[in-house]
Amino acid sequence: MDHRCQFGALDRRDFLTVVGVGLLASLGACSTGGSSPGPAAATDPKLPETTTTAPPPALPPIPAAQPGKAVVVSAAPAPTSQVALTVDDGYCGECVTGYVDFAERTGIHLTFLPNGTYDKFWAPHSGRLRPLIAAGQVQVANHTWSHKDVTKLGDAAIRDEIERNDGWIEKTFGITGRPYFRPPYGTHNARTDQLAASLGYTRILLWNGTLGDATLETPEELLALADMWIQAGAIVLGHANHPTVLGLFGQLQQIIAKRSLQPVTLDMMFGSSRATG
Repeated sequence: MDHRCQFGALDRRDFLTVVGVGLLASLGACSTGGSSPGPAAATDPKLPETTTTAPPPALPPIPAAQPGKAVVVSAAPAPTSQVALTVDDGYCGECVTGYVDFAERTGIHLTFLPNGTYDKFWAPHSGRLRPLIAAGQVQVANHTWSHKDVTKLGDAAIRDEIERNDGWIEKTFGITGRPYFRPPYGTHNARTDQLAASLGYTRILLWNGTLGDATLETPEELLALADMWIQAGAIVLGHANHPTVLGLFGQLQQIIAKRSLQPVTLDMMFGSSRATG
């Protein structure tokens, strides 16, 4: 609301009367040095109330990596009403902004898996995302720095793709992406899995549902896939790459609500924690 327009409901004659009374009251206060508000200010219910906003929760210290055995995950570990909405890449600046707005506006839980090569689209939103991350509403996981097929890379190159992106995640969002690593295109093998696990990325993240928006699609195509795959226990793959989804957030929420699903981050679904790495 624009508080410069407090008299929007008055007609012109009433407005002039109020102005005159207010002017006389203010002159009287000035002449006596008084600082207390006049009658209108004391009783006007339109005046904004003073509120105290609590500071956002602090991000935990970034823990050391905890190497271990690689475990491939693609769905909730047990029957549940939870659904994990995951959003990859981010080479569409408008789409990244739209998803951040969506999270802020609705409080929906999301897991982002950005590539650091698209820093120019993600970094401007780090100040908005950090409080959501600290509150546990948003999570960030690792999807490599430049979205290369890791099965076609040597060991050193795979380590560089993962470590470089993790360093960028820490710098940009103040948190580690461990232990979740999603290999680009979903292509992986025992070698790539164990290399990731040796860096603390012990959960190799795949999916069992998709919005199909790695490439451009129509709203009808995206909604049909959402209706098919947004189900209890699903890890749903989406992308911040094409603007089609921007006009469909309301419909996606309707699907979730109709099925009484609970959107969660990966940490919530699997009981993991950014604080332990």
